[in-house]
Amino acid sequence: MNVHLHWFLPTGGDGRTLVDRHAYTDGGISRSRITPAQGVRPPDIEYLAQIAKAAEQLGFEAVLTPTGTWCEDAWLTTVALAQHTERLKFLVAFRPGVISPTLAAHMAATYQRITKGRLLLNVVTGGDSVEQRRFGDHLDHDRRYARTSEFLEVVRGAWGGKPYDFEGEHYRIEGGLTALPPDPLPQIFFGGSSPAAGPVAADHADVYLTWGEPPAQVKQKIDWIRGLAQERGREVRFGIRLHTVSRDSAREAWATADRLLDDLSPDAIAAAQEALGKSESVGQQRMLALHGGSREGLEISPNLWAGVGLVRGGAGTALVGSHADVADRIEEYHALGVEHFVLSGYPHLEEAYWFGEGVRPELVRRGLVAPQLQL
Repeated sequence: MNVHLHWFLPTGGDGRTLVDRHAYTDGGISRSRITPAQGVRPPDIEYLAQIAKAAEQLGFEAVLTPTGTWCEDAWLTTVALAQHTERLKFLVAFRPGVISPTLAAHMAATYQRITKGRLLLNVVTGGDSVEQRRFGDHLDHDRRYARTSEFLEVVRGAWGGKPYDFEGEHYRIEGGLTALPPDPLPQIFFGGSSPAAGPVAADHADVYLTWGEPPAQVKQKIDWIRGLAQERGREVRFGIRLHTVSRDSAREAWATADRLLDDLSPDAIAAAQEALGKSESVGQQRMLALHGGSREGLEISPNLWAGVGLVRGGAGTALVGSHADVADRIEEYHALGVEHFVLSGYPHLEEAYWFGEGVRPELVRRGLVAPQLQL
């Protein structure tokens, strides 16, 4: 089982800071109220193309593109970036509740033909009711997962090559069909830490994706999902979502991580923690529990730093250390069964090079990653 390395496309903006890259003081509703933030980079296609090209040249297999109000549409952005790259795959995040499953199946098929098979799908059920309601979705947390299960069943049915009927609580499909199914079928990445999420992963996911918790907690999740999948006669592979700060020495790496906190005031951290604490996402609550909102004790496991989660939602931990240190931690997660590593860092262009030129060769030497093919 080789390690698969993926990077991240910051379609909501990028920069040299953990301060909200949109730098809004009111949640982004009014673009006229902007808080000064140094080093913020807009997510224009030229900058994103730089990151995509760097990821491809450095040997990353794919790039994850997020979904939500404050980032560019993942489908449109990545199909544009596919024209700037040759073999890089795109892990496109989207929410089942805002699109027809038959249309999603059709879009995926078209995408595969346009890009010659470079689509992966990241299904995001959603853990923020305020965000969901912006898109007209008023289901509660557990019913969203029930709908996701039906959605994925319809998608796979529509890819079957013949008319597909389905009747459930959330969808009624008559003759659902993708006339030319995608080739290959996109792998489906899916995450969720709640009891409602587990059966959906076991039934439908190709890769179960978790945020970067300490190894013992990750092992518990892997055992949980693997057990549910085995009950259904399925196998699920596993991935992890982490930031990285890798340098030639551990001292340099930790100094860089510390600098990311320099422009975070106590008020900014408190405000972010209050907002994140309202999330319905069990995974988000697990991220918050790792640091408790405090700057103290942020190394929660060897080389695993929870500083990002002080102010950023979603993946809140980073692997910090020398290139060998970071490779050690990847090897440790890999030994638990983690195959896909979806990585990122601030800024994403520079950190892609630090990782790709520092850690990746170390993983190749250990036999965990295949040597890079030349473009």
